[in-house]
Amino acid sequence: MPKITICIDVSDLDQATTFYCEGLGCKLVTERDTHNTLDAEGTTLQLCLKEQGTHATGKDGPTRDYSRHWTPVHLDFDVDNVERVAQQVRKLGGKVEQTKSGDWGAAAFCADPFGNGFCLLKLPA
Repeated sequence: MPKITICIDVSDLDQATTFYCEGLGCKLVTERDTHNTLDAEGTTLQLCLKEQGTHATGKDGPTRDYSRHWTPVHLDFDVDNVERVAQQVRKLGGKVEQTKSGDWGAAAFCADPFGNGFCLLKLPA
């Protein structure tokens, strides 16, 4: 079975590391000039420093844009308390766009300071 590593492009490596570590509970494993490696309960996240406007896939491909964007592939962070973590997300420069709860649990639909979408989830045990 292959190991999955998730790469997240960001324009400010220090801000991104603070956001993911202090806001979402990831642990810093390795710091480099171009990327930092984080651990999220056994899943490796690579925060990759990439300037706004640089080409993502080659000179004829799309350019990086750190305004809010949507993709059907996103991260879900399972948390103990959605509202508490959502407050941290806001405090550290992220956005909480919507929250929902019910007998199924709770969710917050969020974006990091670089426009990357993710969800906070608390599902019943």
